[in-house]
Amino acid sequence: MTDRRQDHIWKTVQAVLREQRYQTRLALLEDLSFYVFRTDTNAVLASGIQGFEAAKSKANDLRKQNGLKWDQVKFKAERGRQSSIPGSAAASRQPFGVSRDGRTFANGSGETSSVDYAKRYNPSKGRRFRGYTDAQGNYHDID
Repeated sequence: MTDRRQDHIWKTVQAVLREQRYQTRLALLEDLSFYVFRTDTNAVLASGIQGFEAAKSKANDLRKQNGLKWDQVKFKAERGRQSSIPGSAAASRQPFGVSRDGRTFANGSGETSSVDYAKRYNPSKGRRFRGYTDAQGNYHDID
């Protein structure tokens, strides 16, 4: 009798934990920005859709409007636009990496340094070796 009761309690605890994990995932997905695209042509049909459920319904609406099959329309989380979400961790993050003009580099702490380019060419990367010197005088390779 006690084994059945313990088994029932254990299954109940597992179900509650499973539901909590599911709700946490849904909450995280609602903070993301998504885009909808066609799988056969990779054409973007819509972008900047806030939240998983909104993206799912938008993808379904676009599929119906264009007369497409289920496997021809999909949606994914956008990578570059996540910083536009107010209050998220991505909004407070500093730019990281080499600047667009290739002259400065920002490390994970947000400190910027000038990029040094070597005379030698790196054939595996398709460009010259590059790195930067931090405030303490230590040299770091970028790639």
